[in-house]
Amino acid sequence: MSFTCQALTVAYENTPVLQQFSLAFQPQKITALLGANGCGKSTLLKTLAGQLTPQAGLIQLDEKALAAWPLAQRAQRVAYLPQYPELFADMTVFDLVRYGRYPHQSRRQQWQPEDEVAVRDAMLKTGLSALATRRMKSLSGGQQQRAWIAMVLAQQAGILLLDEPINHLDLNHQVEIMDLLVDLRQQGKTLIVVLHDLNLASRYADHLVLMKQGAIVAQGAAHEVLTTVKIEHAYQQPVSVVSDPVYGGPMVIPLGRHRNQTSGLRAV
Repeated sequence: MSFTCQALTVAYENTPVLQQFSLAFQPQKITALLGANGCGKSTLLKTLAGQLTPQAGLIQLDEKALAAWPLAQRAQRVAYLPQYPELFADMTVFDLVRYGRYPHQSRRQQWQPEDEVAVRDAMLKTGLSALATRRMKSLSGGQQQRAWIAMVLAQQAGILLLDEPINHLDLNHQVEIMDLLVDLRQQGKTLIVVLHDLNLASRYADHLVLMKQGAIVAQGAAHEVLTTVKIEHAYQQPVSVVSDPVYGGPMVIPLGRHRNQTSGLRAV
């Protein structure tokens, strides 16, 4: 399933956010969108999801303009999780996750056994099976985030657009969700993910896209993108890039004003 954007221009109230932005997303890979706050990552994801209309440019899904796809067919192929999804406080986890099945239903075909299976499987993968009857307002922030991810998984789309999917999660669940993304990639999914944790991006993503002011600073494998010069240019923050002692790829260490000058870290 091919997915590309060509020469996108997107603006908010005549203020350009993306200008002539082009990118071909690698099928069945994890693409991580990186960059400082306000660089255009979330705007790009919203535009790819059809939530924003570009002033210029083209998004193509399987070589057909995204806007030309009927909404239900588009939703069966592309699923989107925003950074701050609306909270349905009184809804149970199960009822929220079942929303992911709506693109697969119609007046003629309502709730089917396969819908139940998809919802249960999504909750199992996100560790929510025991919370199926709990109301969203009773959950922690991390549990709520996992419920939204489960809803997206239940949609069973081939392309997943995830805006900070590990936001609000503790270390254990961050790793679990990132491991789940790898599982989904191995099952043939294409994942486009906004991440702030550069080290998790280094370890888990196949393709990294580093952005600044609506443009691409660098893209490629972790060792090509996560260099001291490129990161400091994109984030305006001094860093040291060292070799990850476990995974072997680049590991980024921010250098604050009170850093230990004698840490002995070996830059790469």
